[in-house]
Amino acid sequence: MNRAAALLARPGAWLEASGGVYLLRATADRRRRPMMWLDEAAFDALVREPGLRPRGEGGYVLARTAVAQPAPSAAARPGFIEGERTTAEPDGRLVARRANLGESPIAWLARRRDPQGRPWLTPIQAAAGEKLREDFHRAGTLGRLTMAWDAGPRGSGGRGPGLEPAERARAAKDRIARALDAVGPGLKEMLERVCGAGSALDAAERALGLPRRSGKTVLTLALDRLAQHYGLA
Repeated sequence: MNRAAALLARPGAWLEASGGVYLLRATADRRRRPMMWLDEAAFDALVREPGLRPRGEGGYVLARTAVAQPAPSAAARPGFIEGERTTAEPDGRLVARRANLGESPIAWLARRRDPQGRPWLTPIQAAAGEKLREDFHRAGTLGRLTMAWDAGPRGSGGRGPGLEPAERARAAKDRIARALDAVGPGLKEMLERVCGAGSALDAAERALGLPRRSGKTVLTLALDRLAQHYGLA
């Protein structure tokens, strides 16, 4: 893991989740050959030490590399869709802020700060949420809420890159079912909406009938349980 951490410390290096493994890339250009690949255990080790955070364009980078830089133009940011997201402020006001609508809600929340400068989500919470979102993507159900995750026989949850697409999708659905079962009722519904359906936090809060400004508390509790299930916490 020392070599992987050292490679990730290079400017522009990042991890891409792909087919059950994680590709360590030197640049944003996916046509270039990855420097190395990591399995799930190696990825989990990097989450714990030195720490990872979601990358705005997808994937993960070292947490300590989060240095403020001048914002590049939209054309220089693959996957960037300029728009607005509405969020509830501590005083109850709903404020529309500029946001990348091509960015996952978890990644967007991970970049938010409270009035004391503390992040809304910890790196571990964000990594757990993005890991679940990746499985929704692998299962082909990203953006959907009408799926019986525990339907059908469960396999071993295989992650090998040689699995057929249908097998990978079934394995991802099995992992989603186990993750949501571990989080439990009352919390898993928030993950289904934010990580699975891609709902903004305030929209998920309203859809679930939660009191105003309680969505963040419910989401962080759900992500804490999810991180424990994944062995990240």
